[in-house]
Amino acid sequence: MTNVTAGTTPETASAAAEAGKGTGTGKGTALSGERADLLESLARHRHFLRLPTRDLTDEQAGQRTTVSELCLGGLIKHVTSTERGWIAFITEGPSALGDFDAMTEEDFARRADEFRMLPGDTLAGVLDAYTEVARTTDTLVTSLPDLDATQPLPKAPWFEPGAHWSARRVLLHVIAETAQHAGHADIIREALDNAKSMG
Repeated sequence: MTNVTAGTTPETASAAAEAGKGTGTGKGTALSGERADLLESLARHRHFLRLPTRDLTDEQAGQRTTVSELCLGGLIKHVTSTERGWIAFITEGPSALGDFDAMTEEDFARRADEFRMLPGDTLAGVLDAYTEVARTTDTLVTSLPDLDATQPLPKAPWFEPGAHWSARRVLLHVIAETAQHAGHADIIREALDNAKSMG
């Protein structure tokens, strides 16, 4: 099993630095204000989601340490899938997330697999996939013409019928989801070997 150190990556450090300073996107334009704040918040919460996986083996990343079904590798797989889906929703609309009423048993099983490390999964591979999705999101945040542009939400019991979400609201949802699961990750890691992200 391989050990993986997962502190701040060059991508998250760069995004946080650029967002915090408003120095630009690399395309000669200053990035400041709301978009800089969104990128900085995304980078910070991604860092704290990744941090509990530092120095772990693949086996440890798949280990359940509480009564929950959650493991560290599975949490990151889930957040990766969630962020990928919501970012596609911004540009493609509700078809990117699918219709809950049309989901099959196979779809539900596939969703459940997001929360666990499967045979062949590695922590390094899971983290690389998360980094790639983060890069796609950050590019969209800097280039999207209008954060107020909306898409209709797909059908699901947890969405108000006929509701629309703006790109801004989607990004805030991704930030909230990432922060929530970063807290879960911290608890799972502390239960594993008493390591803490803070304190």
